[in-house]
Amino acid sequence: MAVHETVQQTVREPDVRTGAQAVVAAAKDPARRPDVLFRVRRAPDQEASPWWHIGAFVVTSAAVVALLSFLPG
Repeated sequence: MAVHETVQQTVREPDVRTGAQAVVAAAKDPARRPDVLFRVRRAPDQEASPWWHIGAFVVTSAAVVALLSFLPG
């Protein structure tokens, strides 16, 4: 006859945070965390136009095509 016992384990989060969790927990302003390079907090009326992204895509695509045109084949 086998006796089965249920063992209840409590999983705890460690109190010491490391890595990104420590940086986020200690951040006073999340937009200016040291591990985020280009994030800038802007006013709602100061947002970048979507056309900048479209233009950057077109310019990058044109540069890639121009560079690939130098390859023989």
